[in-house]
Amino acid sequence: MLAIDLDPQASLSALFGHQPELDVGDGETIYGAIRYDESRRHISEIVRETYTPGLHCVPGNLELMEFEHTTPKALVDRPDGTSMFFSRIGESLADIESAYDIVIIDCPPQLGFLTLSALCAATAVLITVHPQMLDVMSMSQFLTMTGDLLAVVENAGGSTEYDWMRYLVTRYEPNDGPQSQMAGFMRSIFGQRVLEHPMLKSTAVSDAGLTKQTLYEVEKSAFTRGTYDRALESLTQVNGEIEGLIRSVWGRK
Repeated sequence: MLAIDLDPQASLSALFGHQPELDVGDGETIYGAIRYDESRRHISEIVRETYTPGLHCVPGNLELMEFEHTTPKALVDRPDGTSMFFSRIGESLADIESAYDIVIIDCPPQLGFLTLSALCAATAVLITVHPQMLDVMSMSQFLTMTGDLLAVVENAGGSTEYDWMRYLVTRYEPNDGPQSQMAGFMRSIFGQRVLEHPMLKSTAVSDAGLTKQTLYEVEKSAFTRGTYDRALESLTQVNGEIEGLIRSVWGRK
């Protein structure tokens, strides 16, 4: 499996043991493989191992913002043979895709050239949503804008075909009445596009994050049994549902 961090804040990279401001240098993010100048590198030179066997990553840091700054100039003055911004991540991944069963791209919470390029490279999309009114309204506006921009990209030759697209309710508190109402509201609108299992809000998840560990790694004895078991059950259910979606399309042609 390969995980690509597109967020300049690079939380995913830090969780995998690569501190963005210390361990990730120039040209060592995905920007190094998609930049427009002669310093462009092959993506295989950027992929790193993690402490989890079989899991590799392409880390991120603030360098990723360079793609947002250089793309407008490239759109105006594009050298012959240079591909459009929305195809650059997909083209880079094509060189190594046979080495991985799954590639996960963690996008930043903003709609820029990087995110659009990731959406064109993706074969499936998972959108996380906190079940509160302001978050759902923000997501709705974001999706409307994304749809408009993807239509423009598609007309220019970009790919926007997905095997599946789902919403994951996160930081869910089942005893919170307004949250339950909002989750039900989402299901009434999006139907089966909302994953059946939400990811519960839990101190076990946040406490594990303090040591840059997942619930599958952290010492169970550090938590009360009920807290840990509920969080692990929720995480396992969500992961199982996503895995089922992936397996259902693995045989696509």
